[in-house]
Amino acid sequence: MLETKRPVNKHKAYHAHVYFESETLALASDICHQVKERFGLKIGTIHQKNVGPHPKWSCQILFSSKHFEQLIPWLDANRAGLTVFVHAQTGDDLKDHTDYAYWLGNEVALNLAMFRK
Repeated sequence: MLETKRPVNKHKAYHAHVYFESETLALASDICHQVKERFGLKIGTIHQKNVGPHPKWSCQILFSSKHFEQLIPWLDANRAGLTVFVHAQTGDDLKDHTDYAYWLGNEVALNLAMFRK
């Protein structure tokens, strides 16, 4: 059995994607808005549809390595059972979503076809 890769702070920039369904929309929205208020970070649209490689509804959080040590433990403690996908933002989308992909909660298979040449 493969072990889920936990986030590590070894990149300059990151995205975190809070995954949710219709039943957990309010919870995910609250988490993302709390991140914006607490950490002053940019959050993306709270998508109520699958977007890009993400197989669930999601909200994106943009952050840098300087916020990592405070944000990741907070997200882990406050995700209330939701899965959070964290990945590096290096400019290589395929590597960012595979080699530099990390999880809080259960790992979910991504649709990587869009990144393959």
